[in-house]
Amino acid sequence: MKALLRFVALLLVAGAALQIFFLARIALAATVDPQSTSFQRSEAWRIATQKGQLRWRQQWMPYEDISDNLKRAVIASEDAKFVGHEGFDWEAIQKAMEKNERKGRVVAGASTISQQLAKNLFLSGQRSWARKAQEAVITWMLESVMGKRRILELYLNIAEWGEGVFGVEAAARHHFGVPARALNAQQAAWLAAILPSPMRYARGQSTAYLSERVAVIRARMQQARIP
Repeated sequence: MKALLRFVALLLVAGAALQIFFLARIALAATVDPQSTSFQRSEAWRIATQKGQLRWRQQWMPYEDISDNLKRAVIASEDAKFVGHEGFDWEAIQKAMEKNERKGRVVAGASTISQQLAKNLFLSGQRSWARKAQEAVITWMLESVMGKRRILELYLNIAEWGEGVFGVEAAARHHFGVPARALNAQQAAWLAAILPSPMRYARGQSTAYLSERVAVIRARMQQARIP
């Protein structure tokens, strides 16, 4: 029994130390731009091993140098309640659970921008309840330490928009040949539309589904609130 208690105590200490580590990293990221993320490092390894070379495009852009069109488009597409919630959209989560239950499989998600940032910064792509629980804790930390403006700035600068294409500046130049500050509403809506599956679409490519999705995002952009 004593051995079991010691083991449990060690697990608790290790778990607490891990949370302190995450909190320290988040506090640093509140003011210092991260050089890489867990997801980026994983992608870099995949590209290098599969292709034998690594082409990497990323240039950090301050919040004020990113087009408001893109900020509105991403919020309209990914997280309409971003400015108002505290990291979780409980109504969207409930609707996703109900839809998945009806379908008998996972067909819908409800991750907010904050949750996606938590996952991309620190976690692996594996799906498990333990990872989701850790994602929730990190999301709470992000929302507690950072303002919405910084969370969105980080998200837009680390999001993937193609193989080896990370961040809005690289995305704008790769897909449209313009800097991030010059993205118009149509271009911004297109970039927001491909975020869930950026590898599926070539530069500026359009499909019937994508055109419809872009139109929906553009219609929602006027109501999107940005921090």
